[in-house]
Amino acid sequence: MVGLASSIERRNGVSLWRQIADKILQGIASGDFAENAALPPEVALAERYGVNRHTVRSAIAALVQEGVLRAEQGRGTFVLSRKRLSYPIGARTRFSTGLQGQTSERHIALLSSSMEPASRRIAEALDITKGAAVIRLETRGEADGHAVSRATTWFDAKRFAGIEDAMAETGSITASLKRFGINDYLRHSTVLSARHADADDLAALDLQPGAIVLVTVAVNVTLDGEPIQFAESRFPAERVELRLSAGD
Repeated sequence: MVGLASSIERRNGVSLWRQIADKILQGIASGDFAENAALPPEVALAERYGVNRHTVRSAIAALVQEGVLRAEQGRGTFVLSRKRLSYPIGARTRFSTGLQGQTSERHIALLSSSMEPASRRIAEALDITKGAAVIRLETRGEADGHAVSRATTWFDAKRFAGIEDAMAETGSITASLKRFGINDYLRHSTVLSARHADADDLAALDLQPGAIVLVTVAVNVTLDGEPIQFAESRFPAERVELRLSAGD
């Protein structure tokens, strides 16, 4: 009990209820709380984590809203049986095929598009001049009606003029690139990290404040090694796990 309570940080900028919610999520992932089983009573959880019942109640309410737990009046709170999606990161990372066999329906929704000058970071990734025009796409990946990713993607505006229209029509980066003569491309690099979701990600991914997102920063290139796409994608950790793959 002492070890668990001491892992709760009371001045780290993350609310206590969110920390408790994350602890419960970790417990579900590690098998401490079995799927479809009843969660321990609030008083037991409060003692376990060294907080009051109100904090535990807030954490449980958030997880019920996020679809992790199910509350039944007079019976208690139960862990829902919901396996996280496994998203492969490899030489040919594709949203639709990556989730094939795990979901019935998949597509990418274009949330917004804009033109902006390339920052140094973007210019280096795309091998273009700093300040050159790039097209920025904000997209959301959806699977079986649930938001499973949100991405910010940049393309060289000179080469890919109109790609936002192709994305809006096809709902696919791969299909959009084919309209520009790129029938295949490879993942050149991926940097992985994790952080708390910001306000935009909370809204787009339907998450509660304090939720964790897995972040990939990636560069895709043609088969000849020419950079064509720079993207930062965010995946809700409670719904998706990232799997590194050496194959295609």
